[in-house]
Amino acid sequence: MKNLRPAFTLIEILVSVMILSGAIVYVLKVHSQNHEQITYITERNKHALEDSLFLTDSALRYHKSEKSAYDLLETDMKVDKFKSRKILKALKRDIYLPQPINLLPEEEAQGPAAIINEIKIKGNYSSSYFRFELRSL
Repeated sequence: MKNLRPAFTLIEILVSVMILSGAIVYVLKVHSQNHEQITYITERNKHALEDSLFLTDSALRYHKSEKSAYDLLETDMKVDKFKSRKILKALKRDIYLPQPINLLPEEEAQGPAAIINEIKIKGNYSSSYFRFELRSL
């Protein structure tokens, strides 16, 4: 009588293939979600850099209006090059300013007062920025 070599049965092989395929699908799904998040964060950072053009002192004058970066920067700096001016005019954002928050010290305490202005910049990647102004009483 011949001794049979131990081997895997067809059912064992199918079960192992199903487990491996499930693990591969899970890894691909996680990779896809990470790729989407990395793309979102990259685009958001690009827009945050552009948003810094809209955080000048003159931004506090505009509420519920769409302004270009050139509109906000033209009073602070002179842009000589036509190409630069065109790029700044193409960058537009909606600016929304909620009511400022006044922080006052307690009546019996001495200390500085603060005004907090929030600047909300609307667009594909909306952002909120805060400007703090300290005042002495």
